[in-house]
Amino acid sequence: MAGALLLACAAWGLTGCGSGNPLADRPYDASDQVGVAGAGETRQADPAKPLEVEATGGDRITDVTVADAAGRYVKGELAPDGSRWRSTGALSAGAHYTVRVSTEDEDGAQGRRTIDYETSRAKRVLRLAFGPQSGTYGVGQPITAELSEPVSDPAARAVVERTLRVESDPPVEGSWHWVDNRTLHYRPQEYWPAHATIDVQAALEGIKVGGGLYGGPVQGVHLTTGDRVEAITDASAHYMTVLKNGQEVRSIPVTTGKPGYATRNGIKVVLGQESFVRMRGTSIGISEGSSDAYDLPVYWATRVTWSGEYVHAAPWSEGSQGWDNVSHGCTGMSTANAKWFFDNVRVGDIVKVVGSAGATMTPFDNGFGDWNMPWKQWREGSALVAGKREGTGPADTARLRPQV
Repeated sequence: MAGALLLACAAWGLTGCGSGNPLADRPYDASDQVGVAGAGETRQADPAKPLEVEATGGDRITDVTVADAAGRYVKGELAPDGSRWRSTGALSAGAHYTVRVSTEDEDGAQGRRTIDYETSRAKRVLRLAFGPQSGTYGVGQPITAELSEPVSDPAARAVVERTLRVESDPPVEGSWHWVDNRTLHYRPQEYWPAHATIDVQAALEGIKVGGGLYGGPVQGVHLTTGDRVEAITDASAHYMTVLKNGQEVRSIPVTTGKPGYATRNGIKVVLGQESFVRMRGTSIGISEGSSDAYDLPVYWATRVTWSGEYVHAAPWSEGSQGWDNVSHGCTGMSTANAKWFFDNVRVGDIVKVVGSAGATMTPFDNGFGDWNMPWKQWREGSALVAGKREGTGPADTARLRPQV
């Protein structure tokens, strides 16, 4: 071993093996050799401008890493001659970055410098609010994200969507869908599992969206699901079958919409419940003098559309329930059955209608008809999937991977 050390020393032409190899020395302080161009260390920088590190002495820059407080790195390019490093990735607004610079002098000795770099707060902030509020819901409940400003540019939409995280236990595949320039919905391919936990977060704060717009802070939500409750109404048979976790628990004679007021087919989601509501024909466009006019006190009403479709008690039509469709579009049943239904469903549960002469429930403009859109079409409403299809580069598919 001693002979090997002597040979190594001889190879370097040295009389000792501890101080002559520049690669073996501890890096020196390169504070006088590099600096941040265009910004003092105590001044907040414009996040819209690139961060530039430049060699100010005789050293050449060999490496630069820039990371924010959350550990997210900023991409950049180093000039071939080592004179300058320039960020190519977007900087966040109102962020603190740690810049670590490695240098090399003409003799090959290594230098190091660490620089604190702060960006100013954004003048235009994009805020995002998740829905629903934290709580327990049925397995059909979509997740919503409402933006404070419209985002129409595909690249900007992709930036926003990459910051969104939906993690479920047990895991399911899901996707965001841009409903319009301000609204996104998220759902799995199938319904959520019963008794699942769902965490929804966004790492949007400070992120450059585009056009001078930066993300603001976002409050996450935590959801759980209850039993899988599905109420399936066959309008042609005049019966509702209620399933709990796949097992039938009740069969209810009902009446649905008569000709001219046919109940919508398709999958709806419970939006809310009212133990009493006054229903008037004028709310659906029926004039007071019409033979179809009505003004009724209604009990145990479970809402499934914003336009006024409910499942509710209809004691005035009990003679037709199970036999004929005589309502103005709602699903009517006896007071006892309506009270049982009211007590055994929750917001987010599934109400499906088949066999009606009505149109199919629309996906977005009258409640949550999200499940009536085929999965392939739903996925194509994601800005990240659209980006893949257009060949704009790899999307961040991790947002679609549930917690494992």
